[in-house]
Amino acid sequence: MPSAPVLGGAKRSVELDATAFGARFNGPLVHESVRAELAARRRGTASTRTRGLVSGGGSKPWRQKGTGRARAGSSRSPVWTGGGTAFGPRPRSYTFKVNRKERRAALRSALSLHAERGSLAVLDAAGFTEPSTRSAAALLARWGQPRLTLVVLTSEERDAALSFRNIARVAVLEPSDVGVADIVGAASLLCSDAALAELAARAAAAARPAAAAAASSPAQLARATRTRSAAKTADQPAVEATAETKPAAKPKVAAQKTATATQPAAPKPKVAAQKTATATQPAAPKPAAKPKAAAQKTATATRPAARKPAATPKPAAKKTTDAAKPATPRSRRGAGRSDEAGKTED
Repeated sequence: MPSAPVLGGAKRSVELDATAFGARFNGPLVHESVRAELAARRRGTASTRTRGLVSGGGSKPWRQKGTGRARAGSSRSPVWTGGGTAFGPRPRSYTFKVNRKERRAALRSALSLHAERGSLAVLDAAGFTEPSTRSAAALLARWGQPRLTLVVLTSEERDAALSFRNIARVAVLEPSDVGVADIVGAASLLCSDAALAELAARAAAAARPAAAAAASSPAQLARATRTRSAAKTADQPAVEATAETKPAAKPKVAAQKTATATQPAAPKPKVAAQKTATATQPAAPKPAAKPKAAAQKTATATRPAARKPAATPKPAAKKTTDAAKPATPRSRRGAGRSDEAGKTED
């Protein structure tokens, strides 16, 4: 069990809670919690004006060409003196979330680190009946731990807080205001009894059930198992007596099922009579298939086939007339020759 000395009273030591002051140091978790706390302390009010927020610069300073100077469109450009700021800071929040279990685990790591190094002590605040900076400085000198020293006191311990707050490189905080960054950044930690109990309660709030389960010894687990087994054995006769006093499950339903199984199935008389009458009746003959269509086919077969009209004879006179016509010359050249021959003969 870790322990811490008591300052300002009788020389003694106090045993610390193993859950809050005996945890393994988790560096990445502590780093993330410290970053989150320091980021949350930033105000985030830094602000600059862009070229659209600076007054003036509405007209072109000079014409585009012919002056020999560089072209410019506004006197409030970021490259000009008195112009706007490009990509400057704007009001924003720097906070980011760290889970509650992670914060508590980081607080346990920071407290356990001081308990392991021996830089944690308990202050007897009852010795400060009035504010006295000299007494507080002498107490720290006798302790002999390096500074920066973090003194954690409750709001009721006002005289002790006034005694320590004016000493160089000593910070005084209440337990509710102490963060992981404050504990890790301090070289030594001094807490009153009430403040130490409050810090331990904050750190061990989520880890207490798991630690209690881990702390139980095998003998305690075996004893608990035997107790549960004895309780079950004591309750078993009562359960059997209750089962014997219960009546048979659903006697009426069982009797109904037996009666139904013994009764013969009554035949359906009407349906059987209908089936017998249907079987005794002779099958009605089927009517002749389409008598009208057969009569039409017979009448069509008895009718004589219509004769085709004789082919109309083509006029032969036209052929004779065409044959009587003289043959015309086939070419113009032959016709000329025949004419010349006739003229010669004439």
